[in-house]
Amino acid sequence: MSLPDYITEEILDDPTKREFRDFSLSRLLATVFEPTDGCRICILTDFDDPATMMKDHAYLKAEGFPVQKNAYHHFYQNLKNGVMEELGMHGGEMYAYYCTNGSNLDMKDPCWDVEGTELSLDRDIYPHYDIILCITDWSATAPLTEKCKQFGFRGATLHGVNDIILSSGLAVNYDEVSDDAECIRLALTNADEIEIDFALEDGRVLTAWLGLGGQDAQKSHGLCKGKTPDVANLPAGEVYFVPEDARGQFPMKYEDGTLGVLEVVDRNIISSTLIEGNQATVDDHNQRLKDDPMTGTLGELGFGTQVLPVSGSDIQDEKILGTCHLATGRDDHLGGDIVPGMFKKHENSTHDDILFAPHKTPNFNISQVRMKRGDQEELVIEDFRPSAYVLQSMMQ
Repeated sequence: MSLPDYITEEILDDPTKREFRDFSLSRLLATVFEPTDGCRICILTDFDDPATMMKDHAYLKAEGFPVQKNAYHHFYQNLKNGVMEELGMHGGEMYAYYCTNGSNLDMKDPCWDVEGTELSLDRDIYPHYDIILCITDWSATAPLTEKCKQFGFRGATLHGVNDIILSSGLAVNYDEVSDDAECIRLALTNADEIEIDFALEDGRVLTAWLGLGGQDAQKSHGLCKGKTPDVANLPAGEVYFVPEDARGQFPMKYEDGTLGVLEVVDRNIISSTLIEGNQATVDDHNQRLKDDPMTGTLGELGFGTQVLPVSGSDIQDEKILGTCHLATGRDDHLGGDIVPGMFKKHENSTHDDILFAPHKTPNFNISQVRMKRGDQEELVIEDFRPSAYVLQSMMQ
């Protein structure tokens, strides 16, 4: 019995030393969506001004738009230049819709094709494609998961795709990713509770407790095989739970670098207290929690299951083995009970991940993550490294 050959002490210390295959769209689609023969496929992307930017691919001549340009060069062109024919697929069109400007917010219905024609996602896109690739700035996993059940398509969300993701997180064998995620899922499933200790630079240790009620762990493993409507989030490689309860404290690093301590009661973040940085940032968060308390409800606890290099985009970085993340807001796409209608404002009904990883949160350490399952107690993570228990679960 041994670990997968890409998991060594050297690679765990420095995932950039892992060897990856070259990115192949045909291999990715064939693995993720088997079968593909006869399927009609399209690409969705997002702009603040989709009518202007999508017409004749105007964004290709504009400054910025790196994700949309990756969608064009690595997906749209490859589909047209042989991948569809190789896989027995049809279509290959590309459409643009309005940026939601929030993670997992519902999308507006209008969209535009390359000729500049205004169309409807519900009328013209979802019912007429079997596979939809959503390559965007803002994650659309939650709304597309709802739409796929309504219209019967399969899909993948690939927000924030950059060169590192293309050469690593999308260049892996997703059958292997699924197998590894399943091993860790079985090691954690039916946990009653998880405790996370955060060691701060000032010597304090904060502890967050999450009650899971013995629920089945779920996995984001990247496969949408068969014909069942489903949406994969790529790169994949994650085991996750929907917390039933939570309490305690955990640190938060805001976008401007401000550090705060979040107080959790009954699964809800009720307040933030400044550690260092901008007091106004903490005040703004506290006001948001007061105005719309659902924005502080914890909707997810996730653990990465892949050995990948840091990409600078959370969509990949939260999948790295030894990291974990919490998320606030809607969790209906994960089987949870928090839906957009529960928020006071539509723009608040996001699903926002809070990633704890050495590159993301160097100001504090996850000193331990502990699982309890009945009488069994196991160490899951220590100092941002997977425990012996987790690694042993992956032995094949």
